[in-house]
Amino acid sequence: MKKYVCAICGYVYDPAKGDSGAGIAAGTAFNDLPADWLCPDCGAPKSSFEEE
Repeated sequence: MKKYVCAICGYVYDPAKGDSGAGIAAGTAFNDLPADWLCPDCGAPKSSFEEE
């Protein structure tokens, strides 16, 4: 699965790890994240992410 990078702070969403702080299980593809998911580091919206 592809990783996505926050254009604001550089946080990398890695589907293999998920986002445990937001209750996102490992193995969750970026496209399957909820529309209201936010960057865990800076709070940027999902639309601020670009494919790595």
